[in-house]
Amino acid sequence: MTNTRLTFCNEIHEEALLAFHLPPEQEKFTAMPNEALKKCEEDPGRHPVVIEANGRTVGFFVLHKGENIGDFTANPNAMVIRALSINHPEQGKGFAKDAMLQMPQFVSDHFPEVNELILAVNFKNDLAKKLYEKVGFVDRGQIKPGPVGPQYVLHYDV
Repeated sequence: MTNTRLTFCNEIHEEALLAFHLPPEQEKFTAMPNEALKKCEEDPGRHPVVIEANGRTVGFFVLHKGENIGDFTANPNAMVIRALSINHPEQGKGFAKDAMLQMPQFVSDHFPEVNELILAVNFKNDLAKKLYEKVGFVDRGQIKPGPVGPQYVLHYDV
């Protein structure tokens, strides 16, 4: 059993995040942590979060709220999950599922006003879509264009 936890990103995670590796077939679907962190510096509505397991940095994502999520929803209390990835050597160990199961409580603890989580997943990224649906995200039929093709927009009521 792993001890997986979510924590806000800080300097101690930087080296591990910069060393993140994804194979090309995965990298096309997400922003790498270093790219996502740059956007977080530019947009105060973006909050970088690290997935730790047994004291190691194994994953990363961004929680994004505010006016810049209008292409996902009109709900002012929604939060978008962006750039979720698990470092390639750490994949297949259940870390993404553990993180997704912890996310509603993490968001409620740190952003009590948020009542909905939203994420987009590329049509061709079946594994990710199945994971998100398994942990309770719902496909309500919303589709948006993405950088490498259409994306399903999935919702989770907090």
